[in-house]
Amino acid sequence: MEKQEKTIEIPLSVYENFLKQAEQIAELKQQIQWLMEQFRLAKRKQFGASSEQTDNEQLCLFNEAEQTADLTVPEPETTEVKAHYRRKTRLTTDKLPEDLPVETIEHELPIEARICPDCGCPLHKMGEDIREELKIIPAKAVIVRHVRHVYACRHCEESSDRVPIVKAEMPKPVIKGGFASPESVAHIAVQKFVMGSPLYRQEQEWAQSGILLSRQTMSNWLIRACEDWLEPIYQEMKRQLCNHQVLHADETTLQVLHEDGKPAQSKSYMWLYRTSGEAKRQIVLYDYQRDRKHIRPKDFLEDFSGFLHADGYDGYHKLPDRITVVGCWAHLRRKFDEALQTLPKDKRKSSDAAKGIAYCDRLFHLEKQFTLLTPEDRLKEREQQSKPVVEAFYAWVGSLRELPKTLMGKAIHYAQSQRMYLVRYLLDGRLEISNNRAENAIRPFVMGRKNWLFSNTPNGAKASAIYYSLIVSARENGLVPFEYLTKIFTEAPNGADVENLMPWGACPLI
Repeated sequence: MEKQEKTIEIPLSVYENFLKQAEQIAELKQQIQWLMEQFRLAKRKQFGASSEQTDNEQLCLFNEAEQTADLTVPEPETTEVKAHYRRKTRLTTDKLPEDLPVETIEHELPIEARICPDCGCPLHKMGEDIREELKIIPAKAVIVRHVRHVYACRHCEESSDRVPIVKAEMPKPVIKGGFASPESVAHIAVQKFVMGSPLYRQEQEWAQSGILLSRQTMSNWLIRACEDWLEPIYQEMKRQLCNHQVLHADETTLQVLHEDGKPAQSKSYMWLYRTSGEAKRQIVLYDYQRDRKHIRPKDFLEDFSGFLHADGYDGYHKLPDRITVVGCWAHLRRKFDEALQTLPKDKRKSSDAAKGIAYCDRLFHLEKQFTLLTPEDRLKEREQQSKPVVEAFYAWVGSLRELPKTLMGKAIHYAQSQRMYLVRYLLDGRLEISNNRAENAIRPFVMGRKNWLFSNTPNGAKASAIYYSLIVSARENGLVPFEYLTKIFTEAPNGADVENLMPWGACPLI
């Protein structure tokens, strides 16, 4: 016989209290889930690897051969090699320049010792043992004394009331009235903006050589040289940057201690704008601003019209219609990866977060296959191969049901809210699937900030933006930053044209 369900009567107040408690329990479960996600994510950030690479075998939803194949790699040539034996050697990536000067030290026996220890007959040289060492010579400082000769006419001195004075040509200094040389200012700039050495540390290094050069003096040199010679180059680079049709943008925080109307602990921002991979000459510009308002990129890109790669920050979406914002799939993938890392390891393989990452990986893999194609051919391949994957991804995202406050819920929300920007890379073959190019370019500033921590004044922050712009642009174009800055500080004070000082000129290559 079937059991009959019993029905009992309870007061309405008890039932309402039961529903209230059930709702509270559900809310507490959601909070516990969120806290556990944050705990696992924080634990991973502190102790786990920073790489976001995934195991294709575990997470790939597509054909393994297609996933691992690389169409850009040519077929290897096969040759028959006879069996041989080789002595084990240490694998190393160390490499010394072939044109490095060689200092040879001869080690010979004294003449009186060149006697055979057995028979007493003279010894002759039969060979050599050679051992090479890398010798480091610390940098040294010298004083360059410019002596300009002044000439006068003896005949005019004796017979005329006017004596012409003729002076020899002498190059103008990088800082008028100062004792800084182009090399010294370039060295200080490279130490700070490339090597991340703050001025107070450089002050200590100078002192070890017996040179008392204060950090205030070095700061004045950097700012003065920037205002006089680097800023015109920066403005010309900005003009040429806005002439491109595809750009990337990103921003990061900066602390400026003495900024009008703001406490020292408040955040300022360093914005970055750069050319895309399709540009023949790479331009990377930093722009210091006191806040993160959308008017900052709007003002900087006033003369720009085209595509702008950016992350999901809403400020970029408020730009004028002449600027088409393109979303970043790397940011979306990162959100799925954060959700994946908070799951127990035994549940990751079959999770929705893993599927989301697999979709993103498939799109990135296709882009790798399209690397060597022309923009026109790349656009066609994206239409045939990438677009179906994007459509399948969003059909899958639409079928998911996750709590909005969980990491997976946030990843789904990001994918849906950013869809109109994420799919735009399919519109033009010159566009890229991610904004990683801008993130990589802003990394030198982020690494330097970990060392010098803050800027003292807005003028210093502005000068830092210009120095980083020229240095990073020079490196992007294969130039040595020290040689490039030395060239500017040597030629600019003596009337060199700005166009000839762009960071793609004739300087030694890295």
